[in-house]
Amino acid sequence: MGKRPTILDVAKKAGVSKSTVSLVLQNSSLVKQQTRDQVTEAMEALDYVYNRSAAGLRGAASGLIGLIINDLRNPFFTEFAASAQMEFARKGYSTVIANTDEDPEIQSQVIDSMIEHGVSAFVISPAYGEDAGAFDRIARAGIPTMQVLRQLDDRTDLFPFASHNYASGGELATKHLLDQGCRKIAFVGGLQDRAITNERMSGYRAVMAANTRPVQIFHGRPSRAFGRDIAFRIKQEHPDLEAVVCFSDLVALGLMSGLAEAGVRVGEDIRIVGFDDIEESSLVYPRLSSVRCDSKRFGTHAAEAMLAWIVDGKRPPDTKRYEVELIRRQTSLGLDP
Repeated sequence: MGKRPTILDVAKKAGVSKSTVSLVLQNSSLVKQQTRDQVTEAMEALDYVYNRSAAGLRGAASGLIGLIINDLRNPFFTEFAASAQMEFARKGYSTVIANTDEDPEIQSQVIDSMIEHGVSAFVISPAYGEDAGAFDRIARAGIPTMQVLRQLDDRTDLFPFASHNYASGGELATKHLLDQGCRKIAFVGGLQDRAITNERMSGYRAVMAANTRPVQIFHGRPSRAFGRDIAFRIKQEHPDLEAVVCFSDLVALGLMSGLAEAGVRVGEDIRIVGFDDIEESSLVYPRLSSVRCDSKRFGTHAAEAMLAWIVDGKRPPDTKRYEVELIRRQTSLGLDP
């Protein structure tokens, strides 16, 4: 007995994607008649039989949310994803979570797979890269989709975007360090020309310019390793630096480790403010000052907004920014006596 034809075989013979075949099988109005005819002819030629009961079990379309995260190794994104998943669960929705590891190719594959399996909605914190095609496929499938924390596609009329007021956070951190008497302040971390880097850095730039202070920027991956490496460079090449605003808490924690190893006293010789306020910030010594972007609360809000969209038809605003706050601790205030 020959191998039973699959949806992949149909897609290949018809010259279309798997998701397009799925839409035809679901009798979606989004598919053009010519494309529908191509798929139907391919199914007939291959003697393909659509198992509707199996498809129904596979999709469970009314209760499955696709949650796609760019980096689940980062506690900031982990806290967000866990919070969103729990809110969906409380409302009776299951969540399939995927980590793309900052790889746009994996992101594209994950999106296609979730479309095929009939998710009701997407919440995506996207990986940066040239892959507008993935969002085009979501648009053709007509699946409600929110971009969160990062924005990859500018079509917010199709893909609403929600994040934090990162520029305000940079302002708060820089003003605080100036108030502590610091004048030579650098910004450390974040890949150059990335939107999120520019947003977090813009507040720092604005405050430094308003106070006629020169800016000093060290770009790099938002990781502990980069923070630690830059600490030795600061010690050797910029011993007069008085304070640092870090792109993220991970960078700040790495910087603190490197400076300690280099014999620089954080909170005394140099002041530091991180960004995100992950749990570890309040547990290390010295305790890390940080711009709090409440990822847990944000995850709940994002899930609530998506549920209001798919259940009640109340679409989120094109763009929404949640306010942040500065949490002052030892690394910027100084060590306890």
